[in-house]
Amino acid sequence: MTSKTLTMPAVALGTWAWGDSGEVGDGQFGSQLTASGLREVVEKAQANGFTLWDTAMVYGMGRSETVLAQALKGYARSEYQLSTKFTPQAAGDGDNPVADVLEQSLDRMRTEYVDLYWIHNPADVARWTPLLIPLLQSGRIKHVGVSNHNLKEIALADQILGEAGFRVEAVQNHYSLLYRSSERAGILDHCREHDVRFFSYMVLEQGALTGRYSPAHPLPEGSSRATAYNGILPHLQSLTGRMAEIGEDRGASAADVATAWAIAKGTTPILGVTKAGYIDGLVRAHRIELADQEIAELEALADAAGVDTRGFWEHEM
Repeated sequence: MTSKTLTMPAVALGTWAWGDSGEVGDGQFGSQLTASGLREVVEKAQANGFTLWDTAMVYGMGRSETVLAQALKGYARSEYQLSTKFTPQAAGDGDNPVADVLEQSLDRMRTEYVDLYWIHNPADVARWTPLLIPLLQSGRIKHVGVSNHNLKEIALADQILGEAGFRVEAVQNHYSLLYRSSERAGILDHCREHDVRFFSYMVLEQGALTGRYSPAHPLPEGSSRATAYNGILPHLQSLTGRMAEIGEDRGASAADVATAWAIAKGTTPILGVTKAGYIDGLVRAHRIELADQEIAELEALADAAGVDTRGFWEHEM
């Protein structure tokens, strides 16, 4: 009963910021986005083979899914893949809250199915995971992933799905040079051993690892990411400076190097894209081959920064 093998591009495109309204102080990123600008993002991404779009119902409480559907309008459904999430804390009280939330997402995204559907966090693995099974059987979702789960929780979800002939095919956790808890907890090894795709989110730490920001040029005030990251920017200068040097030799940026590192670690980065020009960086990052010595050096500098970027929604891996 298992669905066909999960095949995805080397990099997924994140639309967390697409849920922001554009008003100063509203949303995680404080992004000021336009329909025409996001359409340009879609066109350039699709033309370069980046066809997996990752969103969630809670990104702007439906706004991200709605905006994404509008930006993709005119493309055949077979030309792109959709990844969205069920967030237990936002579930209703119906007989099957997972199905209810999915139907709302499908309606907003104007589609009959989702390629990859996630349990967004492990609030109650035993409660929510079984409700995915009829959705897999009906074809409303093609593949299942779990996000922000530790090894024990991943195994439990996989066991529950396995009893019906399905399995966890993907894991999506916060993973960056600054936050490698999934690696240290053995989750990356587990995914490699069991042919599970590991999706790394916050690879650029919401811009803090792009090299564009510094104590003199902090992240834009009025956004949640400014509150989270501006205080640690002084500790990141050695790391981002070295990333910029490595990138310069390859005609790439510090952000491209951070993305290339995540790819070199065997993960599929989910990169937030709000401007068409960011796609050029993904193309460059996909072509960069980092030497083992460079990877070790970057990880040592990241460790030396001594910062903790775990999100408020995350628990220990």
